[in-house]
Order: sequence, then C-alpha cells, then structure tokens
Amino acid sequence: MTSWAGRSAAEIAAAVREKRVTPREVVAEHLARIERLDGRIGAFRKVRAGAALTEADEVAARAALAGLPLAGVPVAVKDNLAVRGESCRNGSAATPDTPAAEDHVTVARLRAAGAVVVGLTNVPELCVFGTTEGPYGIARNPWDPSRTAGGSSGGGAAAVAAGLVPLALGNDGMGSLRIPAANCGLVTLKPGHAVVPAGIGHGDWFGMAENGPLATTVEDLRLMLGVLADAEFERPEERRPLSIAVALRSPLAGVPVSRPYTNAVREAAGALARSGHRVRRAEPPYPLSLGVTALRHWTAGTAVDAAGLDPARLARRTRVHAAVGRRFTRAVRTGAARDRLRARLTPFFTEHDVLLTPALARRSPQAGPWHERGWLRNILANSAYSPFTPPWNLTGWPAMSVPVGTLPSGAPCAVQLVGRPGTESLLLGVAEELAELVPWRRTAGG
Repeated sequence: MTSWAGRSAAEIAAAVREKRVTPREVVAEHLARIERLDGRIGAFRKVRAGAALTEADEVAARAALAGLPLAGVPVAVKDNLAVRGESCRNGSAATPDTPAAEDHVTVARLRAAGAVVVGLTNVPELCVFGTTEGPYGIARNPWDPSRTAGGSSGGGAAAVAAGLVPLALGNDGMGSLRIPAANCGLVTLKPGHAVVPAGIGHGDWFGMAENGPLATTVEDLRLMLGVLADAEFERPEERRPLSIAVALRSPLAGVPVSRPYTNAVREAAGALARSGHRVRRAEPPYPLSLGVTALRHWTAGTAVDAAGLDPARLARRTRVHAAVGRRFTRAVRTGAARDRLRARLTPFFTEHDVLLTPALARRSPQAGPWHERGWLRNILANSAYSPFTPPWNLTGWPAMSVPVGTLPSGAPCAVQLVGRPGTESLLLGVAEELAELVPWRRTAGG
C-alpha cells in the first residue's frame, strides 16, 4: 500500500490527476497522521476533519481535475488568514470567534488549484514573535520537540516538517516564514512586495508583510508560489554563473553568530563556488541604526493590529509591544526610514546577484510558555537568534531560507538567500542547486 503522508505535493497532485489515488484517500491519511502526532507537536489550532473530507470529494468531482496543479493536496493555513466558515483567531483570546464569510484571496487561489484546507495552524498572539505559543498551544520543532518551531508561522512549519501536510500557507513581516523554516528544515520564500496578494491584518505591517509557502522541496515551493502569485516561476533553461556575496556579520550590532550557522554558510558557499559561481565575502552596508528602525516598525505594526481589541484579553508581552509601538506609528507610516535603507543597500545589489547569509544566529529558544513571560525577555530572545531576517521586510525584497547542515542536536541548520526586486525565480534556481549539491532530509519522519 502506498503511503501518501510525507510525499511531496507534486507527487500527490500528479497521482490524483492520473486517478491513481483519490483526494479523499490522501486527505484521510494526512488526517490520521495529524490525529496520531499533533498532540505532541502543537501545529494546529483547528483541524477541519469532516469539512476537509467533504471538500476532497468535491475536488474529485471537478470536471477540470486533470488540469489542477494542486489536485487533492492537503494544505494548512496560518491562523491570521480567513478560511470560509472558520474563525480567524490570530493566536489571541481577544479576537472574535466569528466564522469568516469568504476565503482570503490566497486561500481561494489554493482551493481553485485543487488544494484541500485541512486545518488552521497555531501562531503567537497577533503573529508578533519568533516563537509560537499562546492560549491554543505551543508549536514545537518536530526535529527537536524541546525547542520552539519558531514564529510566527510556527504551526505551519511544524505541520510540514512532521509530514502532517506537504504544504502550508504562512506570512512573513519580520522573518515569520524564514525563522520557522530554518528551525524545521524547510524551504520557504518571502516574495518581494506585491508579488503575492497580502491583505494581512490592518495594513500588512506598513507593507512589510508578505504571504508565502512552506514546503519540503523547491519543486513544491515553486508550484505553490505560482498558484499564490497567479504567475509562472520557471526554471532557467541553463544555469549562468552568478555573483554571490557571502556575509557572516549580524545586521544587528552586538549579536554574535554561532558556529553551526557560519559553517552552513561556508558549506553552501563552497558548493556554489565549485559549481561555477563567483563567490566572495562582502558585507552589506547595514546602518548602525538598523536595530532601532526594525524595533520601531515591529512594534508599530503590532500597535495597529491591536487597536480595537480588549487589552485585558491580550497577553502582557503583546500589550507592552503595542504600547511601545504607538509612539512610532506616525513616523513609520511615512516610509522614510525604509526608503533610506533601500537607497543604502541598492548599490550592493547592483554588484551582486545574490546575498548568502546565515538564516539564524543560533538555535531556537526552548519551547515553553513565552506568552507568559515579560516583554523584554521575549525581545532579547527573539533578537539574539533572528537578526538576519528583518532587513528584507524593511526593503521589501525577496528572501529565502534553505536547509544546509545540521546543529549538534541533529536538527536542521539553514542559510538565507536574498535578491533584488523581481528575482524570485533566480533565488529558486539557486535553492534548487543547493538542494542538489547539499541534499537535505525532507521531513522529521523520514
């Protein structure tokens, strides 16, 4: 008997289109795996078991089944995006438990492509932090359950890494796709601004937040990104030598980078150099003020999203984060700081096609009730392990996390790839090359 849990989305969709398996069989097998494993992983806030099976049958009955790119593929959706008939709690007890009348546009596109939404994944409250925990549970890294899966798309990353679903839809406002992908050994891409429809919260964190896929293979990532963007991200007919800058220094002053992450960058750089690319050390000219700029935008985005919610029902770390951000909201809305950062970094990307950095500075924090801990403790923990992601939300440029190497615990390590606007296909090509040169295991289960 063929097992479909743990298989790629491309494999599943091809089998469904060719009628070697039905969508119901695929979805039922993934639901059974969720029931068996998610109690210790904490990936899902809500599993849509009955609804998913009904929707799987509807996919099977569609006249266009043979042309659906995601035919019968189970997907998980981050709990800050609307799914018709389900509440969108955004990780908070302060949000209304009211069913959404319509799908978010990205969810609608996935369903139109034949995907089946099996559940809504856990997030930290208002998707603020780089760890995922709150009133609906703690999302753990399936490779090392003592550690957080990361955040804020932590539940989605945990679900894909454990083989509970082959794909998850998340979003990234300060690293919220790349952080959990790096922790959980997945590949992800935060697209450049306006490549994929956003519509996240109240203003997309001033245009910094983007929706994107979490996957185990670059093929699946390319497939889902194409559906979300309603565009083609084609493989180049031939690979050309690229100019790749290798940077190991943290963008945030005073944050050290641990050896496994610098080793991962060196391994990736060596492999790409042997493959014929022009690889050299070159540090982007990050301004010393970058940490302050990031903090202002991070907190101001939360202030906007928390407006109108009952403060008494928010966790203390969220209340403080929003209160700090209210004093910055007006200045952040002008976009002046982001314009200055783009102007400073643009010349660097005229000299280099791709920037290669560590994805994280150190392994993720211990899994636990971070939502019950103080604001400053959360800020310090987040900043210490994830300094490399925020610059590319501030600029609005595409950035990826790609698994390379392992931590001493055996959990995955990762690197980050960054490109100028419009280079999503180029970054996917480099990630595909890395997957060939430095292969990684697809899921924690195998």
